[in-house]
Amino acid sequence: MTAHSSDSPALAPVSKGRAAARDETGSPANKAAGAPRRRGAAKIRQGPDFERERQLIALGQQRVAGVDEAGRGPLAGPVTAAAVILDPQNIPDGLDDSKALTAERREELFAQILSTAIVASACASAAEIDRFNIRGATLIAMRRAVAALGTSPDHILVDGRDVPPGCRCQASAVIGGDAASLSIAAASIVAKVVRDRMMRRACLAFPAYGFSRHMGYGTAAHLAAIETHGPSPLHRMTFSPLKQRLLLV
Repeated sequence: MTAHSSDSPALAPVSKGRAAARDETGSPANKAAGAPRRRGAAKIRQGPDFERERQLIALGQQRVAGVDEAGRGPLAGPVTAAAVILDPQNIPDGLDDSKALTAERREELFAQILSTAIVASACASAAEIDRFNIRGATLIAMRRAVAALGTSPDHILVDGRDVPPGCRCQASAVIGGDAASLSIAAASIVAKVVRDRMMRRACLAFPAYGFSRHMGYGTAAHLAAIETHGPSPLHRMTFSPLKQRLLLV
């Protein structure tokens, strides 16, 4: 079961969040091949599990939703959020933080999540990001995604330090949640796939910017396109270097 929402409640401005280095797909830039590895530095990565959800279910909170976002760092396009209530008896194998998965694997898991879980997605536009800043807009998108679920969750697990205000259920913030909770990992996959598809459609409307290649992130090619053509309606004018460019006009 899926839903997508884009209604527009207000939220007071708050401070701007962080951005990470990305390659042209919006995934973290890979380290150079053959780079030396320090002895003793290798650490086995533990994947996400369902422990938090099982503890909440045992307390009577049967419907636990994971919530995550995609698209905080790009210079263009919306920030997209997803909320996912997994079926404890039918959890797809291989769920993980979307950033740890290839685009092909994300698409495979996306289809499995949609067929086995209760899913909703929502976004906040570039204009809303400029109005409320990225943190505020992210919380708006998250609140919309939770509200768009076909059934009300008893508890939401939210990736990061904040929970969206106005949700009519209990909520917990989980730092690094997309690598710790299967429900949040599922939400991270849905949010990423939905946003990437939106940016590929945006590329048809604004082909000069190459959105389908970099998903709005600040690659060299994207920056060159902005310099040549100026910003589009999808660009976030409060983000550097667009903000500096606006001040020079």
